[in-house]
Amino acid sequence: MNKVIFACVRNAGRSQMAAAFFNVLADPQKACAISAGTEPGERVHPEVMAAMREMGLELNDVKPQRLTEDMARDAQWLITLGCGEACPSVAGLKREDWPLDDPKGKPEALVHRIRDEVAARVAGLLEREGWMRAG
Repeated sequence: MNKVIFACVRNAGRSQMAAAFFNVLADPQKACAISAGTEPGERVHPEVMAAMREMGLELNDVKPQRLTEDMARDAQWLITLGCGEACPSVAGLKREDWPLDDPKGKPEALVHRIRDEVAARVAGLLEREGWMRAG
């Protein structure tokens, strides 16, 4: 089983969207994702929750969490989402950075654009690695 960690600073926007899309699109026998942050916020940004709800994905019960070594122990990938120098690093994991804007406080149209780019990047990763859910 391949485990991917999507990480940003607050774990309240981009990384939450990425993990949600990943877990819906991935073959659960091949891969799963979690999201975490270096300085987790109190809750997922409301504009992110609304944008994901429009896609049929509820983030009401999701809580931002801190990226820990324990969490990363059995992971293969760390994908950071536009946090620049503040992005976490975990030795031994394949790493990729997706430089995406933070959706917090952005207008709805921009939040949708960020959400759609996250979805496209997640789908690209799943296809590239052969982890896409069949059918």
